[in-house]
Amino acid sequence: MPDAMPFDAHAPYLSTAAAPDRRSRAVAVWLLVVAAMVWAMVALGGATRLTGSGLSIMEWAPFRGTLPPMNEAEWNRLYDLYRTIPQYELVNRGFGLEGFKGIFWLEWAHRFWGRLIGLVFAGGLAWFWLRGAIPKGYGRRLVLLLVLGGLQGAVGWFMVASGFEADRTAVSPWRLVIHLGLALLLFAVLLSTALSLLRPRRDAPPEAAPLRPLAHATAGLVVLAMLAGGFVAGLRAGFDYNTFPLMDGRLVPEGYAALSPFGRNLVENIAAVQFNHRLLATLSGVAALVLAALALARLPQGAARRASLGFAGVVMLQYGLGVATLLNVVPVWLGTLHQGVAVAVLGGAIILLHSLRRPRPAIRE
Repeated sequence: MPDAMPFDAHAPYLSTAAAPDRRSRAVAVWLLVVAAMVWAMVALGGATRLTGSGLSIMEWAPFRGTLPPMNEAEWNRLYDLYRTIPQYELVNRGFGLEGFKGIFWLEWAHRFWGRLIGLVFAGGLAWFWLRGAIPKGYGRRLVLLLVLGGLQGAVGWFMVASGFEADRTAVSPWRLVIHLGLALLLFAVLLSTALSLLRPRRDAPPEAAPLRPLAHATAGLVVLAMLAGGFVAGLRAGFDYNTFPLMDGRLVPEGYAALSPFGRNLVENIAAVQFNHRLLATLSGVAALVLAALALARLPQGAARRASLGFAGVVMLQYGLGVATLLNVVPVWLGTLHQGVAVAVLGGAIILLHSLRRPRPAIRE
């Protein structure tokens, strides 16, 4: 066998990866289905939070809780449990069993959907594994995803339990952000793994090289904006300062640094939390538009250019939804849509970074 040809720094980058086989495509489709389910789960979680339904089930029963109450006695037992927490006393006192059922069903659906995601992922993993269909090098990553999914269930209960503490009518913002962040991480890993199976070729054009740093920075900004949005949700900060672009007639709201030490303002001060979310969202929008302009000017037709333009489009859609949600004082349907489209923004960022991956030099034998 002759020696491999020396690498020429001036030669064009080539991809040596083969097209995905049928087995890899099947695994990728399964992962995309699970990613779509996680996407729906995040939107459903937003609706649960906005309607105040998340504290309606005071038990963590991973197996027994799969079925809803089947008789009046069980409904009354759960209602009696709910009446022991501050949310009932301070927000929903006297709304009766029918009112309780109204918030119960959304939280039950949220938990049931989470169980269904676990079943689809664990069942699919077992199926592909037993058939020897897991592509080489992906087994550990898929097992890690299974572990993270189980951890998400535990983190969800850890979040809910914080709402049972004295004088609380909602869950801890910190725990909410952890729960949201883990859901976004799961979605990102599922999508990126599926893309690596479907499009293993690193075929970004040479003109994409200058765009990579900006693309990574923009992706980082949108993730920070999403996590900042978690604190906005946790503090219900969207119900204040319902004007745009100014906040009570000021660019930076009065009282931005009211808490001491200063770091507390970033996670506990409604004025600061909302301003930070606005700022990060605006920076994300500007960066995405600059990236799109550079892509139009420098990139040839192809996946990288389409991904850049698509990403900018979904970022601006999310920005507009955020402004509309704020100006309308967070109606449930619009707030839920805003949270759902946030996942589309993350998906757009993952697709963009995948399309801009640096090609590896070909090795010829």
